[in-house]
Amino acid sequence: MIAFLGTGLLGAGFVRALLRRGETVHVWNRSPAKAEALTADGARAFADPAEAVRGAERVHLVLSDDAAVDEVLGRVRPALAPEVIVVDHTTTSPTGTRARVARWDERGLRFVHAPVFMGPQNTLHATGVMLVSGERARVAAVTPHLERMTGKLVDLGDRPDQAACMKLLGNLFLMFLTSGVAEVFNLARALDVEPRQAAELFAFFNPGASVGARAERMLAGDFERASWELAMARKDARLMLDEASQAERTLAVLPAIAALMDAYLARGHGGDDWTVIARDAVTPSR
Repeated sequence: MIAFLGTGLLGAGFVRALLRRGETVHVWNRSPAKAEALTADGARAFADPAEAVRGAERVHLVLSDDAAVDEVLGRVRPALAPEVIVVDHTTTSPTGTRARVARWDERGLRFVHAPVFMGPQNTLHATGVMLVSGERARVAAVTPHLERMTGKLVDLGDRPDQAACMKLLGNLFLMFLTSGVAEVFNLARALDVEPRQAAELFAFFNPGASVGARAERMLAGDFERASWELAMARKDARLMLDEASQAERTLAVLPAIAALMDAYLARGHGGDDWTVIARDAVTPSR
């Protein structure tokens, strides 16, 4: 039997997929109606998370944050069998994850963090990406189960908080990507270009294809061989900001980028490639 604690959009998809594979699944959610809704699919809902996990071979968590994970673990610990492994799919802080693993190791509970880059449809159809890291034996024990829950399972090694780190880094990039597209639409309005027409840019111009090569160039510190000088990039940023200002529209992201460019221009990097704005980030601290 498997227990699933947290049956929101992601948790519900995971549970339905497990039930379709013939698993027996106990469910609990802080809002009981969300757990009860899964009984129509064959799950057994509980009002008490401790009762939901009693007798479970494996317990999965999909909760909101660190505080929720800690609170629920505290509630269910007395009911957990000694051999059970708890797999937490919650997006949590690396600091909290690291402390949680150490704390529960001392108490004899095997805890693994496995956050996901998955939406509700991914969890239902076992697609998308799941990350995992931690003590080798327990990761090995859950790997066959996790591989059936996702399209790709990425094992990041024995550092207990590495999956948490990579999940935050990935979400950060998603935030930049989404806010960047929103910024394009905002500037398009300032230029009297309809957002849908502006989106046609990405039919023939795919900057995402260069992310890997751009990251490698930054990591190599290859800034002096410029393909787009920082001074010229800053000029283009000025053009964008001026057009937005004239149309009385406020760009949210570009001013911060321009300020970073200005800081590097003041340090004499105007002739370097504009990727030099990553120099402090990629240079090892002394």
